[in-house]
Amino acid sequence: MSSLSAASVEASAATEGAEQKKPLKPCCACPETKKARDACIIEKGEESCTDLIEAHKECMRALGFKI
Repeated sequence: MSSLSAASVEASAATEGAEQKKPLKPCCACPETKKARDACIIEKGEESCTDLIEAHKECMRALGFKI
């Protein structure tokens, strides 16, 4: 293995280790459902977006957040 690829493997391993140590913050969880939910609420109002709101809640619950 060349030193460049060995350094890449070590760097990615270090990055993975750092990600495992830090717990996921609610603001960073489920970005896809959060973006769709927020856009809908801004454009149509909260009452019209209950399906997207529930989808985001389900995603958050699946990641271990108590909502």
